[in-house]
Amino acid sequence: METTATKTKWQLDTAHSEITFKVKHLMISNVKGSFRKFDGSINAVSDSFEDAGINLNIDAVSVDTGDLQRDGHLRGGDFFDSEKFPAIHFQSSSFVKNGKGNYVLNGDLTIKDQTHPVTLDVEFGGIMKDPWGNNKAGFTVQGTINRKDWGLNWNAALEAGGVLVSDEVKIAAEVQLVKSA
Repeated sequence: METTATKTKWQLDTAHSEITFKVKHLMISNVKGSFRKFDGSINAVSDSFEDAGINLNIDAVSVDTGDLQRDGHLRGGDFFDSEKFPAIHFQSSSFVKNGKGNYVLNGDLTIKDQTHPVTLDVEFGGIMKDPWGNNKAGFTVQGTINRKDWGLNWNAALEAGGVLVSDEVKIAAEVQLVKSA
């Protein structure tokens, strides 16, 4: 007789999580930004999280680089076109342990209705009970994508050679989850 494992649902604790990115500007320094609004959940068979199902939604309008003019440009048609495509979505396809506390997260990232596979490195920080009795889990996520894969093509050639903005975007997240009752 086959038994079906019960999955535990974990919700993203957005007050204790962040999603950030950085990209080379003028090919000499990084410009950093973040998304201020997002939500997500994880369904896991055990507290090891191996083979967990991960679902993340990001509000593209919430992009914030600390510069209103640049943020407006990122929200516009040259980049996220957030009026037409307000959501960025990630859905995992696998979450596999590759060493003590480390995982490889594979999934599909959708930006501007274009979906492509991505691979991210994940470090598991552990599980802890907070002062109010909630079970929390922490993760650090890192990876690199090519923005042009999602049609984020805008750029400008520099007089001295090179381009204004790198195609490579480094993404990072500090994630805290709360176990659902």
